Amino acid sequence: MGGVAVDTSPPLVPPPDGGWGWIVLLGGFVITGFSYAFPKAISVFFKELIDEFDVGYSDTAWLSSILLAMLYGSGPLSSVLVNRFGCRPVMIGGGLLASSGMIIASFCTSIIQLYLTAGVITGMGLALSFQPSLIMLGRYFDKRRPLANGLAAAGSPVFLTALSPFNQYLVHEYAWRGGFLIIGGLLLNCCVCGAVMRPLKPSKQQRVQRELEEMLPGKKKGEFVAVPLDDKPQIPGSPPPRMDSPNDTKVVRPEPKRKLLDFTVFQDKGFVIYTVAAAIMVIGLFVPPIFVVSYAKDMGVEDTKAAFLLSVVGIIDIFARPTCGLMAGLPRIRPIVVYVFSFAMFFNGFADLMCTLASDYQGLAVFCFFFGVSYGMVGALQFEVLMNIVGQNVFPSAIGLVLLIEAATVLIGAPTAGKYSPILLTHEHLV
Repeated sequence: MGGVAVDTSPPLVPPPDGGWGWIVLLGGFVITGFSYAFPKAISVFFKELIDEFDVGYSDTAWLSSILLAMLYGSGPLSSVLVNRFGCRPVMIGGGLLASSGMIIASFCTSIIQLYLTAGVITGMGLALSFQPSLIMLGRYFDKRRPLANGLAAAGSPVFLTALSPFNQYLVHEYAWRGGFLIIGGLLLNCCVCGAVMRPLKPSKQQRVQRELEEMLPGKKKGEFVAVPLDDKPQIPGSPPPRMDSPNDTKVVRPEPKRKLLDFTVFQDKGFVIYTVAAAIMVIGLFVPPIFVVSYAKDMGVEDTKAAFLLSVVGIIDIFARPTCGLMAGLPRIRPIVVYVFSFAMFFNGFADLMCTLASDYQGLAVFCFFFGVSYGMVGALQFEVLMNIVGQNVFPSAIGLVLLIEAATVLIGAPTAGKYSPILLTHEHLV
């Protein structure tokens, strides 16, 4: 265990902003697609699960909520594992876990068993794959980071657009059990994405520069233990200078031990405000895409057209995320990106309110258009804003803690909405 290489990315290794980073970006694109699109696209199976296990909307909605809650709530565990073992092995293990959960779920005989397999196990696996992919993006991109985050976030709408009709096809051809088995196989691609997350290593010139800086006193605090007082640099590979007495050296405090989870981030007021706002937002953020398909089916819309509503959200989201990420990287926009994110959250809530005016399929399609725009803005900016607030050094701990807090609120959103479905006799008030 102790021999596992940790990709701590030495400070002398600047983000390349390209090169192998584009392969890392592609891996993050796929991971984000599975992590965020799958909990919503699984709603296509809800009608079949309701008939199979004789349960209600609230019971099936728990499946999506547990998936999302595990994706969020496993953040601290993912942070600890990444700081201990590195991004690559954690992501490969997460892919295996996510795939195993769906394969086992195809043999379940009760809704509770589905909660534990497709919900807890698969959600845990997706979480262990998703968070390290964000960390690696931050290590490979700096100047182009907003664009990189936007492109990676576009994986969610692309996969949502593809998974919705694909899941409907699986239902018709293989029933829900065969569909879960096939999806389990697809989730093994997360292991491939994890394999490309290569840790950054300093070049020969950077290693020599670091060795020289470690030998020169007063360059960086806490990087060396003892140095000669004559301030003469030592040639790398040559024997150290002879110390005749203890008075010939000065002692500098050694570098502090790396923390597995840094709770000092709560001392940052900006981080606290961001966490509270994000926790409130996710209560209803995922409710519309989870219920819109079932709502359309209850209106008499055929299954294929109802599933296409999620594709509408995905198609619009495909263009919204990279566009918003590109704009966030502009010199005039980047200093005020936190205010753009605030507008995105307000716009998303306003779009949800307008859904109550939709009384037919065309109205729902218009709602999905505006929801896709607002959802894409939120998705492209949320982690970019967090990284701007806390910085790259504590970002692994910060994102883990944020996701843990959001897990508590995202868990209650969809089931609470589903609980009131029989009371209101319609889904229109739930979004």
